[in-house]
Amino acid sequence: MQALLALEDGRTFPCRSFTGPGEASGEVVFNTSMTGYQEVLTDPSYRGQMVTMTYPLIGNYGVNDEDVESARIQVAAFIVKEYQPFPSNFRSTQSLADYLAGQGVLGVEGLDTRALTRHIRNGGAMRAIVSTIDLDPGSLTRRAKAIAGMVGMDLARQVTTAQPYRWAGNRPDTLADDLKLNADVWRHRGDRPSVVAIDFGLKYNIARCLARVGFEVVVVPAATDASAIMAMSPDGLFLSNGPGDPEPVVYGVQTVKELLGRLPIFGICLGNQILGLALGGRTYKLKFGHRGTNQPVKNLTTGKVEITSQNHGFAVDMDSLGADTVEVSHINLNDNTVEGIRHRRLPAFSVQYHPEASPGPHDAAYLFGQFRAMMKTV
Repeated sequence: MQALLALEDGRTFPCRSFTGPGEASGEVVFNTSMTGYQEVLTDPSYRGQMVTMTYPLIGNYGVNDEDVESARIQVAAFIVKEYQPFPSNFRSTQSLADYLAGQGVLGVEGLDTRALTRHIRNGGAMRAIVSTIDLDPGSLTRRAKAIAGMVGMDLARQVTTAQPYRWAGNRPDTLADDLKLNADVWRHRGDRPSVVAIDFGLKYNIARCLARVGFEVVVVPAATDASAIMAMSPDGLFLSNGPGDPEPVVYGVQTVKELLGRLPIFGICLGNQILGLALGGRTYKLKFGHRGTNQPVKNLTTGKVEITSQNHGFAVDMDSLGADTVEVSHINLNDNTVEGIRHRRLPAFSVQYHPEASPGPHDAAYLFGQFRAMMKTV
């Protein structure tokens, strides 16, 4: 089925739908991973974005019920060079096309993804519309210009859990209306330290990693305040990844400000940006962001280079933070942007990349152990 992608600057790309008729809009970005498209599709950090995969052949191993990072597909649309309609993998339970169509998400192929990626690298991530209904370039371009941009958009409220839940094994426990935000939540924890994870767009594998190093994990909505968290008597606080601009997430920043020094804190991705804002810093939008599983990051403490999984469009401005209070712990070797910060005196640190690394690599998994070592003896 014929389709057309139009960017806000007037550039258009003919393509075709492999999921049936439809239309989608959002910020168009690219991901350089060779595998892991199901994890990409279900990552809440992609809310409001149409994702282009730079690897040319997508769909060859299908999808399954296990390799998901949230309860639904999060991307606005999925853009590939060539879709493989005949998946071959012993774990596959469904084709990618059926998976997308079943959740009403448009997938398109036959697009020159190399040209689109180069265009975004030169011009920056852009607002765009892809449609099988409106194939007029001028009309689509005008509509793309009218789409709201990412700056100033609080998308964490769209993807956060509606109510708290306990992480159980490999999946969330059944969401319980009667789960109270108090110390009773931890009555089954035994000898394990407890951590409250604020859900700004939590990936499932982060919760798995926290549980794997010995935490009892309860996930709470993004707007949960400091008093409610302290009433639960946790041993630590985790700040999750998430989509959109960090600066409108003022409720999360305020919560972190009030809990600094009262609990050990660890943040990932949006959690890194929120910690930076809580420490008095600023954030800014990157030209085209970092998205893929091959980003080189240098640990400034050890001098080692880690290959990391990343998905973010904003970064912390280190010049806005006081060097006597905060230090940079990691930097991106491609563009020298901040990839990690830590407080010099208080037990609080964060990284911009994804150490849970779903689908990989696993160079930075040690950070969960570092967070565990910060806990008091229980």
